[in-house]
Amino acid sequence: MITQAELQELIAFDGGDSQVVSVYLNTDTGEQSSETIKLQARSLLKETGDFPADIEKIENYLDLSFDWTKPGLAIFSCAAHDFFRSFPTAVSYRNRVRISNKPHVKPLAHLLEYYANYGVIVVDKVGARFFEYHLAELQDKDGTMGEEVRKTKHGSGSGRAGASTSATGTRGGQSRHEEETVQRNLRETAEAAARFFAGKSIRRLFIGGTAENVAQFREYLSKQLQSRIAGTFAIDMTAGEHEVREQTSALMREANARREEALIQSMITSAAKGSNATVGLDNTLQAVGEGRVQTLIISDGYRMPGFAHDSSPFLTARENVEVPYGEGQLLPVNDVIEAAVHRTMVQGGQVEIVSENPQLEEAGQIGALLRY
Repeated sequence: MITQAELQELIAFDGGDSQVVSVYLNTDTGEQSSETIKLQARSLLKETGDFPADIEKIENYLDLSFDWTKPGLAIFSCAAHDFFRSFPTAVSYRNRVRISNKPHVKPLAHLLEYYANYGVIVVDKVGARFFEYHLAELQDKDGTMGEEVRKTKHGSGSGRAGASTSATGTRGGQSRHEEETVQRNLRETAEAAARFFAGKSIRRLFIGGTAENVAQFREYLSKQLQSRIAGTFAIDMTAGEHEVREQTSALMREANARREEALIQSMITSAAKGSNATVGLDNTLQAVGEGRVQTLIISDGYRMPGFAHDSSPFLTARENVEVPYGEGQLLPVNDVIEAAVHRTMVQGGQVEIVSENPQLEEAGQIGALLRY
């Protein structure tokens, strides 16, 4: 699992005249054998050209060090600088190899944006289980149990002699005592949830259980946790952690798809109005060079050769352009989109990598929401 500090180290690394071999692999052995995956990796590495030292390090890592328990793997090697980093992840990647003087970080930036810091609560009438995840990996878990909810048949209560023995029906045919017990349990469960998530930087929260239990439970949650609810789902209280993780990972993908759609729509609308947004390659690269990008939005797989100014943040896809930053020269880069990702992240901006969005494709496959 990669941390934000490790991502920043990758962003800061520069091979200079030497090249970095960046490899992303789908290492899910539930889909194919490890030997098949290693053969695919070797085939990809053969296409990189003449980097025998890096290829040997990567192949040795796959043969001798990687434990094959994670479905995703990112590797970065620059043998000339004795630089080698590997990051197994709980999320798989599309197989790819990139060669540049800097690590190819777009897929990792995408991973950190999609799966960072989320929480899950699985609740029923008696208690709940709490989970904290980061990058689809379990970080912490706990649970709470309240008072057992005892069923009381209507008309068979044990009142004192001469008194009515019927129970007053409430929600769903429950007796008043049952209902009070359930509500007390839910209230105490919400308090336990607040304690569990206190100090945890969760960005999204998912709640699982029956529709009735989830609806009642939400009413007792703190406003802070309510504001982070990104979805609910049906699941049994006794479900295994693997099932909880699988269901919430799918919900994360759905939530992120909705968020991406809203971001792209906002970007296109704002750009059309001449507000704080831009679309298209030239305008977006200009905004990156000026340090104005808050959120860079790119179609997955979009690549473009270009040029970077050696003494300023200026980027361009055109060779014969005037550089507005005085002396210096334009140097060719294999992928100016990757350079834009690096510079945006160095400047404290966010990067969104979006798959198969027709609106973004029509807008030129790249755009940005701007700071000003």
